[in-house]
Amino acid sequence: MPAAADRDDGTRRPRPVERLAASVSLVALPAALIILVVGAFRNWAALLAALVALLVGVIAGWHVVTRKRLRRAAAGLVAVLAFVVLLAAGILADLDLSRVAVILVLIALSAATARIALRRRARTAVIRPTPRPARPVLLMNPRSGGGKVEKFGLAGECRRRGIEAVPLRPGEDLRELAEEAVARGADALGMAGGDGSHAVVAEVAAAHGIPYIVVPAGTRNHLALDLGLNRDDVVGALDAFTDGTERRIDLATVNGRVFVNNASLGLYAHVVQTPRYRDAKFRTAAETMSDFLGPDAVPPDLRFTGPDGTEYSTAQLILVSNGPYLLDRLEGLGTRERMDSGRLGVVTLTVRDASEAVRFATLQATGQIRRFPGWRQWTAERFEVRSGGPLAVGVDGEAVTFEPPVVFAVRPGALRLRVPRHAVGVSPAGRAVHLLSRSTVAALVAVCLGRAPDGTGWKP
Repeated sequence: MPAAADRDDGTRRPRPVERLAASVSLVALPAALIILVVGAFRNWAALLAALVALLVGVIAGWHVVTRKRLRRAAAGLVAVLAFVVLLAAGILADLDLSRVAVILVLIALSAATARIALRRRARTAVIRPTPRPARPVLLMNPRSGGGKVEKFGLAGECRRRGIEAVPLRPGEDLRELAEEAVARGADALGMAGGDGSHAVVAEVAAAHGIPYIVVPAGTRNHLALDLGLNRDDVVGALDAFTDGTERRIDLATVNGRVFVNNASLGLYAHVVQTPRYRDAKFRTAAETMSDFLGPDAVPPDLRFTGPDGTEYSTAQLILVSNGPYLLDRLEGLGTRERMDSGRLGVVTLTVRDASEAVRFATLQATGQIRRFPGWRQWTAERFEVRSGGPLAVGVDGEAVTFEPPVVFAVRPGALRLRVPRHAVGVSPAGRAVHLLSRSTVAALVAVCLGRAPDGTGWKP
């Protein structure tokens, strides 16, 4: 049995190398900031111009997404001019490139050593090797990801590994194909497709208690990313059938429908519902934002109860995820460190007026969205949204309409997940370090003193 100091179960104290790394991180970042401030005072006029240009650019950018037609065009022109001024201010500041290089090196050093000092350990997930399935089946959507199934020759790769490959043809029902595969004796199910397809097949696998394999053949493959799979290695994901390890993860539901990533109401849900969304995502999103966040916008009828029991009557965005997201900005929707906590992640965003809109845009641009007063984030086992009429919901990127109330719930450990033995198995959220947050600084100080930091997966 390993010594207590070397145990990897979340109870050990920091090693000397981690204490040294924490010390370096705490020194390197302030040093970079001091050099930056000294350089800024030497070029205060250019710095002031740059800050004003940045503020004007943020405000103009907000008007671009919340106004229409002529006003949007005018705001776009102002944003471009602000960018030009910002660029000119940088040139006039006569930056010392060696000073900039030192600052960048110190910031990178601080981030790298912080990651070493606060590296997370496997906590509750139990991962174990399992025997190879006797009758594995892979369902494939040839249209997903621009034709990745054909591009990577998945049918042939399956034959070489003894896996039955079942393509989804136009007009066929994916759930029925999965049920038929189980009825034929399948003892492991996989899906090569997008996250919406994964939710359907994963639900069937969970219902029958057989392992499930994720093959990232969709466009974005958020589920694969959060599971620590290499999204670029589509063929390598098939190794989960032949040489895999198994663990259990949660599944989430909205009014009984399973989702593996997230479901949203408000802004994003209406973007997804728009018929032209698939062909013109950016333009559709911009037009929809003006309807939700512009000066003439009507607050959505989305009623819910906060974590402290407070009742809310509206929100521009409600996001419920299968496991909490680590979010600094809205784009991309972040990543999840784990999906085995038995908890939903709940995020709500409420923007009440123009001044809050500008503040939100500024914090969004700087990756500090959690400091916005209308931003709320918590975890729950159950969450309910009420309304006076049908609600549009984006479920794993698919447009769905539900009658209220819309009830979200979690099924802890419902899915037997099988992944390749060679998969890294760590989500980007599990490797993230936020240098400027108070919690990270406190954790680094604790490691320097030889104590286990709260919130990093270690116990005191």
